[in-house]
This record gives sequence, structure tokens and C-alpha cells, in this order.
Amino acid sequence: MSAVPTLYVVATPIGNLADLTPRAQDVLRSVAAICAEDTRRSGQLLAHFGIQQPLVALHDHNEEALAQRIVGRLLGGESLALVSDAGTPLVSDPGYRLVRAARAAGIRVSPVPGACAAIAALSVAGLPSDRFTFEGFLPAKASGRRERLQGLAGETRTLVFYESSHRIVESLADMVAAFGAERPAVLARELTKLFETVLDGDLAALLRQVEADDNQRKGEFVVMVQGAASDEEAQLAQGRRLYAKLSEHLPPSTAAKLAAELTGAPRKALYGG
Repeated sequence: MSAVPTLYVVATPIGNLADLTPRAQDVLRSVAAICAEDTRRSGQLLAHFGIQQPLVALHDHNEEALAQRIVGRLLGGESLALVSDAGTPLVSDPGYRLVRAARAAGIRVSPVPGACAAIAALSVAGLPSDRFTFEGFLPAKASGRRERLQGLAGETRTLVFYESSHRIVESLADMVAAFGAERPAVLARELTKLFETVLDGDLAALLRQVEADDNQRKGEFVVMVQGAASDEEAQLAQGRRLYAKLSEHLPPSTAAKLAAELTGAPRKALYGG
């Protein structure tokens, strides 16, 4: 390990414990303490490998307050590690405030790469991955979720989302409404775990499979949606998004006419009246 005080950002397994790399194990054994999102969960992982370093709870609710204290330890000569519940820290997890504070203080920050659910899912999805956008978790409230999805309808890059078992059906239904039933998509569930499944098809087919099978509504999900296929599709998505907003305040025919004029989308595709 480095003789220079370092904050190591360490990726941990997303399911299969064998995915904790030898280097990650060495780093976690060498540091003075490990900052963890959930000390109980991380403690179980460390115990499995016989690692006994002290744990410091660092999560969304206390990160701002603790960051400078942890930086003080680093400036005092200690090396520390940062881990999240699972996967690569800072990818839809806490930690960026601490990393930013450490870098601002001139502390060396070094990644220890490993598992990441989004990248693991993309690697088996068979969707275009040369350009993609990671959107993390969608808003919990239906209105916020639908607005976010409508804003992404014209995106040409592959879209990557995280979702929980509590909202997977609702989120897929909202994606059908925002992107269209026939948009190609892949649903990866419980990656690297015992009940790992990867389903592909179009969004409507994925929604039907999840609704029909209780087991497909359990666990942790990565949803990947192919981007808009063409300028015309992006134009139509923009028109639909504008029409949805305008129709809240105007008669549907008027809203469709205005949306078509402003976006170039076919009026009939926005409103059949």
C-alpha cells in the first residue's frame, strides 16, 4: 500500500462474495478505518474475510458533518477506505462530499475497482453500450418519475436505471407510457446472486413478465432501455412530452396543434382528434 496517506475508494461485491478482489482485501486490511454506508452490512462482509478494521458510519444523513473530521484523520497521516453497501461507491451511493473534501485538502484519493451493478448489467444486456446514460433511481413519487421519463424519451443513448422491488411494476408501466410499448429493453435482477435473471424484449413484454411472476418482482433491479432510434423518434417523443404539458391547460386538439408546430412531430401521432 502507498506510504502517502490515502483515501481508498473500494468497490465491494454486489452479491457474490468471491467478487471482492485480492487487492481490495489487502487495502481493507491495511487502512486505519473503513467508512461504510451501513456498518452492519459491511461488517458482515469484512467478517467473512477475517478483516477487523474499525468501521465509521458514513451515509447521506451525516456525510456533510463527518467529511472534515475524516479529512482531519487523513491529514494526520492515516489512510482510510470508503465502501458502500454493495458495488462501487458514489454510483447512486453516498461519498462524493468526502471525496471532494479530501481532494480539496490535497489528499490522495485512489480507486480500487471492482463490481458495479450498472456496468455488470450492461455487459450482458446486448444493447448498444458505446454510449449510455446512467440515471440511477427514478423519483419515488409517480408524478416526478413520469416527468423524468418524459424528459428522457428522446434520448438516443441507452438508458440505465436502478429500481427497487417496491416500484418495479409502476416504473416499467411508466416507461411504456413514456418510451412506447415496443422500445427494446432488458431487465437484470439479482445480479451475481442465486436467483439472477436477465429478461429481454420490448418494454411491454417485460412488464407482462414481471406482472405475471411474483419472483420477478423480488430483489434489486437494473433496467436498461435502448435509446430513441432516430431523429424522427426523438422528435415524436419531444412532441408527446410537450403535448402532455399543454393538454393540462388547453383543449387536446389545440395542444396537439401547438405541440406539432413547435416540435415538428406529426399532429395525428399526438392526438387522434
